[in-house]
Amino acid sequence: MSKGIADIAPARLVLLNGGAVACATLTEGLAVDFSMLLAAAVPTIGEDRLALMRVQAGAGITRRMALAAQLLLDTRVDLAPLLAHASDTVRGWVCFAIAARPDLDLPQQLAAMRPLADDGHFGVREWAWLALRPRLAASLDEAIALLAPWTAEPSERLRRFACEALRPRGVWCAHIARLKQQPQLALPLLQPLRADPAVYVQDSVANWLNDAAKSQPEWVRDLCGQWLADGSNAATQRICKRARRSLA
Repeated sequence: MSKGIADIAPARLVLLNGGAVACATLTEGLAVDFSMLLAAAVPTIGEDRLALMRVQAGAGITRRMALAAQLLLDTRVDLAPLLAHASDTVRGWVCFAIAARPDLDLPQQLAAMRPLADDGHFGVREWAWLALRPRLAASLDEAIALLAPWTAEPSERLRRFACEALRPRGVWCAHIARLKQQPQLALPLLQPLRADPAVYVQDSVANWLNDAAKSQPEWVRDLCGQWLADGSNAATQRICKRARRSLA
């Protein structure tokens, strides 16, 4: 495994930049040359757009993901073939393209994002919720109602998306002020997952509550107390222990 970008073997970097393989680590994802990958994945993209991508080479990765997606939309690239691209970064661009499409309403965006939220690669799943989070936060009540059925999905990845996408604080993303002050609004998402058997989902629920505990600690204490009193199992106990890790 690579420890830093400089430790990535040149031959491995060629494969990553050519879109032949998926990134095995976050470090590899940060090392990808977006302009090279864009040229390889979409040969018709055009030199002008590649030049725009090169100019932003030093920008943060989330900003570059959004730019790549916008370039795809501007070029009217067919996104469908890219859903199966070998590069997780390319599939991540599709996530941001879906989120940026003005012709899709929120239900349509969620439907389009579904296979990416259920993607086999950890990075694509993160890009799926990160890309759509601003749109979800802007229509919070609708988003919660639309995501609530996802908590009953057979796929733990989709169940986790329903929770992770609306964390009050989250990672690499803007906070959601309304949920920091009113975390109870998300109970339709949290309550069904309080005893989820998947550690992947448990960690998301616990992190959601840990976020909430930084602004509404008593609410988190009370909710965990209620869950534990209602005949908790090992999953609920684990969630509540991790949820309260920042509380005195």
